[in-house]
Amino acid sequence: MSAIDVHGLVKRFGGRTVVDRVSMTVESGEIVGFLGPNGSGKTTTIRMMCGLLTPDAGGGTVLGHDLTREPLRIKREVGYMTQRFSFYEDLTIAENLAFVARLYRLRPVRRHVGRTLDELGLTARRDQLAGTLSGGWKQRLALAACIMHKPKLLLLDEPTAGVDPKARREFWDEIHRLAAGGLTVLVSTHYMDEAERCHRIAYISYGRMLAAGTVAEVVRDAGLVTYVVTGPGLDAIAAELAGRPGVEQVAPFGASLHVVGTDAAALEATLTPLGERPGVAVSRGETSLEDVFIQFMAGAQDIMAGGRAA
Repeated sequence: MSAIDVHGLVKRFGGRTVVDRVSMTVESGEIVGFLGPNGSGKTTTIRMMCGLLTPDAGGGTVLGHDLTREPLRIKREVGYMTQRFSFYEDLTIAENLAFVARLYRLRPVRRHVGRTLDELGLTARRDQLAGTLSGGWKQRLALAACIMHKPKLLLLDEPTAGVDPKARREFWDEIHRLAAGGLTVLVSTHYMDEAERCHRIAYISYGRMLAAGTVAEVVRDAGLVTYVVTGPGLDAIAAELAGRPGVEQVAPFGASLHVVGTDAAALEATLTPLGERPGVAVSRGETSLEDVFIQFMAGAQDIMAGGRAA
């Protein structure tokens, strides 16, 4: 049985459709990255999946429970970590976790708090006020609260925004440890390195699902061709290439330019004369997930006539 199996989800706010017939399947024990630009409908989709919002159309199951008829049962078995730190900053870590334990009616509270502190490496900081924690430690507290009741599914909404690289890596090490124990994870992120640590990814834009699969499959199916240009005067070359036949993206990467397009013949014809200039080299490169991400963003049409999804 899939942990998430939803189809045709639609959510409207007023006259705006912010999620438009989204379907997704996530297998048990899988880590799936949920990608998309700001306002693409990721948060709204996640909130429907954890029972906080009712779809206007579509349905399916989460952890075997019907999405529209059994939202309370879904809530009990899901851990949901929001974008913003939502704990009491004038309470200690232990006090915040005790509050969460009481919400889930976990008994005895002291034992559940102690176990969670130990599992997340928070014991030494148990008496520190939440408001004095750094971003990385706040993130760890939020994760601790999400897994305290032993959920079967974690829904994480941009959990590492504003967190330093070391804390992000430690967070992802913890996510993989939890998944190895059977926990299923759906995580929205803007970071390409995080997406590449997921078993599969799904890309949504303006409420519509555009792609899903492994990173390699999504990159392959995007049909992009990438060339790398090195040499002097790259700024001028970038300006020169903009809008030329076959050129759909030009982006500086350190001491080189990545030039990307879908028409391989036209792109090669445009770039070949560049390679004949003194000191300039043009070579075939590997298309990155970021190239695909930018291509999706550039090609997406706002289905809400100028509105934004949530």
